[in-house]
Amino acid sequence: MLLFTLILVAIATTCKFFFGPDLAWSGFSPFMAIALFSGMIIRDRGVSFLLPLLALFISDAVIHVLYKEGFFPYAGFYDQQWKQYAILLLCTLLGIVLKGRTYTSLVIGAIAAPTVFFLVSNFNVWISQEVIYDQDFNGLMACYTAALPFYKNALIATFVFLPIILFTYNYLVVRRPKLVLA
Repeated sequence: MLLFTLILVAIATTCKFFFGPDLAWSGFSPFMAIALFSGMIIRDRGVSFLLPLLALFISDAVIHVLYKEGFFPYAGFYDQQWKQYAILLLCTLLGIVLKGRTYTSLVIGAIAAPTVFFLVSNFNVWISQEVIYDQDFNGLMACYTAALPFYKNALIATFVFLPIILFTYNYLVVRRPKLVLA
């Protein structure tokens, strides 16, 4: 399980490093797939909630060090970041609810997790006025509209990374080199 976790952290950090600064690719990361997988597949609930947090925290720490050394354009840690961690845990909870016993539940989860993340995180942006939007329905819709490219990238990334993570888990941890569900 340790090797599997290290692989997830490496993939997450690499994606954040290469895709994060490019607005066209921003949001393309495995974090929602990791959270969804953890909820769907990992039976130990403590581990299922810890794994996505650990992957995100370590990747944020690496990015922060790179930022401090001048090798990355933005900090890995920032104010109000705990909200992103909490929303990621919501995606893990979604995985627990959906289980992961059928390919249909994987597809539903791959659509639902980025959608929940998109709706909740951008509502938080709008309500907290981190970016100035009018505090009315039109302002909320403007906030959601501005975030649509990130949502698209998160959806694509979740569909790409969820089967990769599942296969890797089966290969390294369960020792079945195929795409097998819980």
